[in-house]
Amino acid sequence: MGVKLNDVAVFEEINLQKLSGRIVAIDAFNMLYQFLATIRGADGTPLKTADGKTTSHLVGLFARASNFLESGMKPLFVFDGESPEFKRKERERRKELKMQAMKEYEMAEQEQDIERMKKYAARTSLLTKEMVDDAKRLLDAMGIPFIQAKSEGEAEAARLVSAGKAYASASEDYDSLLFGSPRLIRQLSVTGKRRISKKLGTYTVQPQMITLERVLNEAGLDRKQLIALGILVGTDFNIGGVKGIGPKKGLKMVKEYEGDFEKMFKEAEYEKYCETPWDEIMEFFLNPPDSGVESFEFKSIDEEKLKKMLVEEYEFSEERQQIS
Repeated sequence: MGVKLNDVAVFEEINLQKLSGRIVAIDAFNMLYQFLATIRGADGTPLKTADGKTTSHLVGLFARASNFLESGMKPLFVFDGESPEFKRKERERRKELKMQAMKEYEMAEQEQDIERMKKYAARTSLLTKEMVDDAKRLLDAMGIPFIQAKSEGEAEAARLVSAGKAYASASEDYDSLLFGSPRLIRQLSVTGKRRISKKLGTYTVQPQMITLERVLNEAGLDRKQLIALGILVGTDFNIGGVKGIGPKKGLKMVKEYEGDFEKMFKEAEYEKYCETPWDEIMEFFLNPPDSGVESFEFKSIDEEKLKKMLVEEYEFSEERQQIS
């Protein structure tokens, strides 16, 4: 879900060439879920091998990672670890939505309604441990490093960027800014993809660069105030935030109370709408657990290992995937 900061997240479009030679810490789960949701058959079902193993995430990961390497970018994938207990409600919410989507999909399948099948199938995406393990194996074969975060992948990626170990973090969620990432890149997984709209026609999607300093300067906030704004409108740790408070109203409130968060959340009746204390969420954004990893290595592609995995295990076409 992520925090809704569209109104304050000023961005500039860039191209992959600008990232050439730079390390970008990628929120792996965020990107893999995108592949599972978008790379599907005509009826909405994910791509699979003859024996039923899902391959959508691997198809997307291999294609996109190859594109990153060809552009000169150095991708570093960061995988989620254990989520904080107060994210439990969000996990339950997502599970419930997937179950409802599955019921809708099954009804559409019985009626052979292809459009409805496609609509609801994408909402049933589930990233299993096996899928995650296979994604790591693929990255290893491609010589691309990955890090296992202790908690949230976005938090670990933000730490790496703040420490100068990476140039920017990459995710579709704005939470990276709350975790303090100096630079956030969005739309990296769909760069170059043609989007079609009956009204707008076609256009090429470009990555969006958002810098934390610019966001804070233009919004007139410090980082704690930005986190407070995120908590008011809702994060993965307090879904929905305070009823009736959106980004614009929240921004006005944060400025009005000038750092007196105790008073602000009390008068906003925060506890009426949210179970997790706001100060616990703020502390998590400010000081999340980290893996302690300080170094990683980019290696050469292991062509034999890559072929064995993709062609022999997952039935990729050697010629079409240009595995050589």
